[in-house]
Amino acid sequence: MVTPHWITIFRDLPAEGAEAAADYWAAATGTRLSPWRGAHGEFATLLPAEGDPTLRVQKAAEGPGGVHLDLHVRDPRTAADEAVALGAVEVDDRGYVAMTSPGGIAFCFVAERFTRRPVTQVGTHRTAFDQVCLDLPAALFRQEVQFWSALTGWAPASSPKHPEFAWFGTDGLPVSILVQRLGDTSSVARAHLDGRTTDLAAERARQETLGAVVESSEGWLILRDPWGLPYCVIEEADS
Repeated sequence: MVTPHWITIFRDLPAEGAEAAADYWAAATGTRLSPWRGAHGEFATLLPAEGDPTLRVQKAAEGPGGVHLDLHVRDPRTAADEAVALGAVEVDDRGYVAMTSPGGIAFCFVAERFTRRPVTQVGTHRTAFDQVCLDLPAALFRQEVQFWSALTGWAPASSPKHPEFAWFGTDGLPVSILVQRLGDTSSVARAHLDGRTTDLAAERARQETLGAVVESSEGWLILRDPWGLPYCVIEEADS
């Protein structure tokens, strides 16, 4: 069992236009883009107004990019070995260990330690992008739920009204993981970013001004960024 002490969500940027995509995501999430770093200037952090970051961007070597997550653990090497025993596949070990889940979801084990919950404020309302949703074909859904539960030690939360969802997280972490069973016949597992807002109408207008395309607004927003990546925003009560 590998219980992460922090989770970071990565937006893997398209090979073409990565800098513009990074600027877009900083604006969309109400954060500030850090300087680029890495051997090829391929990594940057989306810095919150306060607290430690949970969002980063990475330039993809090719293609349109996507989303993956980093699990922050005490010992990435040991964690990777445990994940392999549960059915994951190791892709590369560069101090951080790149993996794929049994269903094909990309993730990494890293050793960085953060503790301060991030704070973001967008205009007069609050919007936080704090969940990664793993979109699974029906044939892979149960296997992935079992894998993430065994890996993290978290029991999945679900609702009889929505059996297509399984939620993983704790009050101690600012990022949660949602596993979703897709209704289509696709065999491809993928991931997207979810946000929560206290004013859905205002957030829709803000995202559209930035260049997002709204595909649905039935109770929550399903959007695509200018490079075609889907993401969602739901409304929550302002506490």
